[in-house]
Amino acid sequence: MKAVFLDCIDINRGDISWNPVENLCELQYFLTSTEEEAASRLQGKDTVFIDSFPIGRKIMEEHPQLKYIGIAATGFNHVDLAAAKELGVAVTNIPAYSTDAVAQHAIALLLQITNRPGTYDDVETTPLTLLNGKTLGIVGYGNIGRRVGEIAQSLGMEIIPYSVDPERAVKADVLSLNCPLTEENRHMVDRAFISGMKDGAILINTARGALVDEQALEEALKSGKLKAAGLDVLEKEPPDADCPLLELENCVITPHVAFTPKETREKIIELLAENLRSFLEGGSFNRLV
Repeated sequence: MKAVFLDCIDINRGDISWNPVENLCELQYFLTSTEEEAASRLQGKDTVFIDSFPIGRKIMEEHPQLKYIGIAATGFNHVDLAAAKELGVAVTNIPAYSTDAVAQHAIALLLQITNRPGTYDDVETTPLTLLNGKTLGIVGYGNIGRRVGEIAQSLGMEIIPYSVDPERAVKADVLSLNCPLTEENRHMVDRAFISGMKDGAILINTARGALVDEQALEEALKSGKLKAAGLDVLEKEPPDADCPLLELENCVITPHVAFTPKETREKIIELLAENLRSFLEGGSFNRLV
């Protein structure tokens, strides 16, 4: 098989081995690809690997030789699954690979807000916050959400899954978003949602940027309705230079790196290979369509 990875910049910049995948196919890889570059790079390829590069019906129709799309992530909202099914293109993803890494990062964002270890010399003007006894609402109580809860419980926090008690979860001292993005929950954290949150609450988002209406979040952070936000994801990545959230002192932003420890990225490549091997053998391991 001839394969191309269109956007491996966050998966492998040369510090880990491609051998698991290269043992199964002839692989080309690129850190990034524009739409025009992708059209050229997909020529003659029956397999494409992607992280977040969008693959829609147009690309699939223009490259009828394409038989397999391997997503190097859990989320799959950037691939047109309906078109893939109709056109006979197999699609796989990698579920649950980043549970520990993303949960660790969610707590790191929270601790940066409550303890400011990077600016401790300014402690007199940055009061610390004790998490013991505080409540944590978790939207999306799957593998990652549960792991976030386990770590937070070790800090003395009370866990309130949104799926169990949405009203109490929204009123929690801290609200962590750990759910997948769907058309139904896009911009779920909007002005109305935020108005129902506890005054002075903290929002943590390590899931998908589009879960949050960023204009509504900006307003809430500026007004003091929310004390702070810790975001590893934004609706547009990378953000525009004039993104207002970038200028807010009470908004901690990291560039979608929660899943990127070396150990996690090595696991991604191993699972990409396992998914492809299963497809080649007629299996359905981690197959979406």
